[in-house]
Amino acid sequence: MSILVIKFFMSKSFKTFLKHTAKDFHNQSVNPPVVRASTIIFKSLQDIRKTQAKAKKNPIGGHYDYGRQGTSTTYILQKILTKLEESYHVFTTPTGFGSVFLAIISIVRPGDEIIISDPVYSPTRVLTEKFLKEFNIKTTFYNPYDLKSISQNITKKTKLIYVENPGSNSFEFQDLGKIIKIAKKNKIITAIDNTWATPYYFKPIKFGFDMSIVSATKYYSGHSDVMGGSLAVNRKVFNKVKVAEKMTGLRLGPDDAYLITRGLRTLDVRLDRHSENTKRIVEFLSKFKKIKLLYPHKKNSFNFKMWKKYYSGASGLMGLKIKSKNKNSIRKFVNSLKLFGHGYSWGGFESLALHQEVVETGKRKYVNLDKDEHLVRLHIGLEDSSDLIADIKQALKHLK
Repeated sequence: MSILVIKFFMSKSFKTFLKHTAKDFHNQSVNPPVVRASTIIFKSLQDIRKTQAKAKKNPIGGHYDYGRQGTSTTYILQKILTKLEESYHVFTTPTGFGSVFLAIISIVRPGDEIIISDPVYSPTRVLTEKFLKEFNIKTTFYNPYDLKSISQNITKKTKLIYVENPGSNSFEFQDLGKIIKIAKKNKIITAIDNTWATPYYFKPIKFGFDMSIVSATKYYSGHSDVMGGSLAVNRKVFNKVKVAEKMTGLRLGPDDAYLITRGLRTLDVRLDRHSENTKRIVEFLSKFKKIKLLYPHKKNSFNFKMWKKYYSGASGLMGLKIKSKNKNSIRKFVNSLKLFGHGYSWGGFESLALHQEVVETGKRKYVNLDKDEHLVRLHIGLEDSSDLIADIKQALKHLK
């Protein structure tokens, strides 16, 4: 299968590109169709060999001889994301965590070591700290506010530095430039989970990371009805990831690829609204002394400085660190929210609230709550911000 009929519109503007790229002029549709296939059919054996030769010469050209490799639908999404990431290539996976796994398993082997940020996504922590340990792969966690803890733990066996920025649930912003400098000096591969920002607000590959992960389940999709992941890579690690992708079979299906492509059309519009709403809610909540806001808003704070240094904007996910001796009142606060749903994931059009306990954050080495501190994560959706503020205001009455 060779992709010939889709026109990819190139524009310097992120916003315009998303609206005009990948139109299907062959079928005369604004969005490309869903192409499902297990068998890729050819007219002759010679055509199979020609396609295989093309794939060998150009492994990112969409030349497929079997459905597991992809169809025109998945290829189009990969092309769009490659443009947005400004990367060499983007691999897509069935879930966001699939991209985490693919990134790590592409680089490390038995006997190798990984250095990873302490406030990482809990399943990533379990993967590296427990699952990979059974394969004789060692993981060391570093303090996001003390990057000497990276340098001090580097050995000849260190193959990967894995960053999540900001920290999962606790929202620590790290000095990414220093991390890249340490990695390059020691010739270590780097990966970052960039789901919070997406390439709309930060482009990791362009900045110097080797791999960039985004859970497409979140803002790419934007409608809480599809799962997927993307792994953007530079040329240096492409072959390693390509082999791992083939061996694991971690590829996104065409129906999910179509929904994510459709969601991407409005990524910029939605993120702008998420950001605008969140800023208004942060302004409202900043008046409450019992609540520490985990969001880049205080100009004299380290988190704000690191966010401002590397990011062009902020998304709609934030945390509340609440001081209270009454844990039950925290639960009452969350349960009293009427416009905030209660559930995992985020990045959809709707607002969500979740009381984060150890089951969500994992047991961390450096980043933990003090006594009588409680963590509530809010995803600020696309509703009217005045309605959201009114809802939060009435629920705050339950805090003690």
